[in-house]
Amino acid sequence: METVVLGGGCFWCTEAIFQQLRGVVKVTSGYAGGEFKNPGYYDLAMGRADQAEVIKVEFDPAVITLRDLLDVFFHTHNPTTVNQQGADKGPAYRSVILYTSPEQKGIAENLIAELGRSGEFGNPIVTDVEPLGEFYEAEEEHQSYYERNSYLPYCEVVISPKLAKLREKYREKLK
Repeated sequence: METVVLGGGCFWCTEAIFQQLRGVVKVTSGYAGGEFKNPGYYDLAMGRADQAEVIKVEFDPAVITLRDLLDVFFHTHNPTTVNQQGADKGPAYRSVILYTSPEQKGIAENLIAELGRSGEFGNPIVTDVEPLGEFYEAEEEHQSYYERNSYLPYCEVVISPKLAKLREKYREKLK
């Protein structure tokens, strides 16, 4: 098993996406990438904490590679906006890869350079690549949020279209 931590805006969105992928064993929503101790959802919302909303992805690299996970990551959020994903604004919603090994760092940096050269996104990729420090698990009500609340307007308007895009582009990687 291998672990990587990803921030691509709202963790409800990224969690719902990565839970669908074959080879992903567990996805945990949480907070990382900052110095504030024991942050909670409202600490980030009020700007007291400097962490990002992230997901910890535990995966089997024999089934899905980190590069494949990162390809999905880049294509299911906007990696060209600083501290913003859609209507969500602020450092809690920044695009970030928090690696757990030098190999992960290299894979992430190489993919960012490759995507940058391709011009696919039209603007420079601003995703931060940082070592994982402390990961704080989010409160229980934020775990498997979409799975439990897909009928809510936010889920229907924001998350469901992302899942449709995932199913269209990455059908062969789904569970």
